[in-house]
Amino acid sequence: MRKTVAAVLFLTLIAAAGGAAEERLVLTPKPGPEPRINGTKLFGCRPNTPFLFAVPATGERPMAFSAEGLPPGLSLDPATGFITGTIKDLGDWTVTLRAANAKGAAERMLKIVCGLDTLALTPHMGWNSWYVWENHVTHEIMQAAAQAMVDTGMKDHGYMYVNIDDCWAVRPDSKEPSLMGEARDRKGLVNSNGRFPDMKGLTDLIHSLGLKAGIYTSPGPLTCAGHVGAYKHEEQDVRRFVEWGFDFLKYDWCTFAQVAKDKSLAEYQRPYREISAILAKQPRDIVLNLCQYGMADVWEWGQEVGGHSWRTAGDLGSSFEKIGLKLFQDGFDLYADKGLHKYGGQGGWNDPDYLLLGYLSNWEGGTAPSPLTPNEQYAHVSLWCLLAAPLIFSGDITRMDDFTLGLLTNDEVLEVDQDSLGRPARRIKKDGDLEVWARPLDDGSVAVGLFNRGEGMKPIRVDWKALGIEGPQVVRDLWRQKDIGAGAIEGSFEGLVGRHGVLLVRLRPVKA
Repeated sequence: MRKTVAAVLFLTLIAAAGGAAEERLVLTPKPGPEPRINGTKLFGCRPNTPFLFAVPATGERPMAFSAEGLPPGLSLDPATGFITGTIKDLGDWTVTLRAANAKGAAERMLKIVCGLDTLALTPHMGWNSWYVWENHVTHEIMQAAAQAMVDTGMKDHGYMYVNIDDCWAVRPDSKEPSLMGEARDRKGLVNSNGRFPDMKGLTDLIHSLGLKAGIYTSPGPLTCAGHVGAYKHEEQDVRRFVEWGFDFLKYDWCTFAQVAKDKSLAEYQRPYREISAILAKQPRDIVLNLCQYGMADVWEWGQEVGGHSWRTAGDLGSSFEKIGLKLFQDGFDLYADKGLHKYGGQGGWNDPDYLLLGYLSNWEGGTAPSPLTPNEQYAHVSLWCLLAAPLIFSGDITRMDDFTLGLLTNDEVLEVDQDSLGRPARRIKKDGDLEVWARPLDDGSVAVGLFNRGEGMKPIRVDWKALGIEGPQVVRDLWRQKDIGAGAIEGSFEGLVGRHGVLLVRLRPVKA
């Protein structure tokens, strides 16, 4: 066995002058025709609430699904793979999922945990409307997005949430007829605006596809875009969300700053404690995303106040042109400098914002391809998976090419994000613009990202000692889904990484 290996692997072909001619290379192999079960291996719920889990599987259709060991109260539809029903008792069950088609069969274990506080045991995966549609979102756009999650195959890789962001409620100061109307009914329950004439019908459609529906509001009088917020109507608005059938709530600070008593820690926490207590009483599981931009070191208390994820910084896409700058400042530096790896874990996740890939709003009334270079897009997804961040895509889901789809649907990369151990990566090495991040995984392997934040092609080396491992290791390139080298590697590993790029690998000890 070799002591070290230099792997001439890099993501894109870089022009000599600053990397201006990167190729959009699709590194993710296309799924084969045989069945493969993907997605999370750990799923939580609360007792006596509607259960929905669609077994994510790639492979030729038709495909037949089955499950062994389901909890009492749940059943599986063999044609769709949808697991539905209600669990009455607290407990956990190890379920064997199976999928079969004309090309073969696959099986995988899924642990189902039913408890009083067992939602979001792995990071959420889905789509959000904001960074492509912002204040133009409509019922029809959300329908199309849900269908696209199925048609593109994203659902088969574990994506499940289809989330409306701001602008679905009435806007009091608007002169646009579709945004006007009565903000609340006679009982004080919030109404949707004219662009969303049938919220219950929308969530029913989303659920019929095996997906889950998300919604947005603010604890303030108005949302960030000036629509009606939940202030002084929190109980009523949650009751409405349950009536409509939503499964996810993004709760955005926005105008709560205008009504907060002061800037104390208790006041920063107050609206989130209140809304999580209300959600806990509902006969429906609703995942809670705290969106308050990292104020008051929210990662230290986000889970304690009932959050299942919490934004760690401002909007990644607040400036279209500066998405790349924010990616490295808020994704890399803030995370490492604040030691955020100490706070994320099962049931509560650091959220550095959405995946800004594909076509995005250019904030000038149109859309444009993400300003991130191809290398930066690979770095973006790789870091989010290493950090155990929610993977919420916010580009145009109805208009994706093979490059963008490949970024979102590489199952070996997604397995890092969805790892059941739930321990986020930490930066273990920084040498100028070169960084190494590592994340321990539940099977004893280690996911390692070698990042080049500088110019040109650079070699990056990682020693086994720095990773806390020893002995020969099989090194697997996760984006290409193939092992590096002819055999096991001892001592250290070195790879060439392009400008603003990444080499994402998984190290597994050689079995005796």
